Amino acid sequence: MEWIVVRDYDAMSEEAARRIIERMKAQPDLVLGLATGSTPVGTYRRLVDAFRRGEISFARVRTVNLDEYVGLAPDHPQSYARFMREQLFDHVDLPADAWDIPRGTAADLEAECARYEAHIRELGGIDLQLLGIGTNGHIGFNEPGTPFESRTHVVALTASTREANARFFERPEDVPTHAVTMGLETILEAREILLLASGPSKREAIRRLYHEGPSPDLPASALKHHPRVTVIVDEAAAADIR
Repeated sequence: MEWIVVRDYDAMSEEAARRIIERMKAQPDLVLGLATGSTPVGTYRRLVDAFRRGEISFARVRTVNLDEYVGLAPDHPQSYARFMREQLFDHVDLPADAWDIPRGTAADLEAECARYEAHIRELGGIDLQLLGIGTNGHIGFNEPGTPFESRTHVVALTASTREANARFFERPEDVPTHAVTMGLETILEAREILLLASGPSKREAIRRLYHEGPSPDLPASALKHHPRVTVIVDEAAAADIR
């Protein structure tokens, strides 16, 4: 696990985008695993800028996302499908059929989980997976206690996760109670992983990830079993690892 400490959120976003751009140039048909939330927004903005400058193309890229809320249609303002279109997909040359996100409104969610796993296999697996980390150490929506061998599944969101995400909704009670998420084993099968963390709210999760051994109590610690993980954190998040 490689650790990179940078000055602030902008520097974190710049370093993450630089690495993704390098991988896209080296492998134009890259399979990208993507994340949502506030952490990757700056990275996506820089990818859009690089596309507009003609540095990269998404024409042959394929993407899959970590997760989606159960019950939110793809056009819902707070769905992750909508987030990805607004932050990245609508601004680059990614083909309309080249991205996939779990369908939170599927009538049979277990079948949807199986479909998603099959689609990732059909793509040949994920080449580079982008991750954030929750305040309780979750990655994707894999909450503490999730088995490391988990595959794409439906999860009940913890109170702390729903509280952290409430700022995106009009009312706290509007935050969905469940989500569909890639499992930890699904994530670990990516060939390379990039984890981003910024700000004092992530300080404790990063401290634990740095100092503690692998344990289901800290889902992100599953990454310690992976041979190619880079963690990019700003100084505020990294305050307890120096």
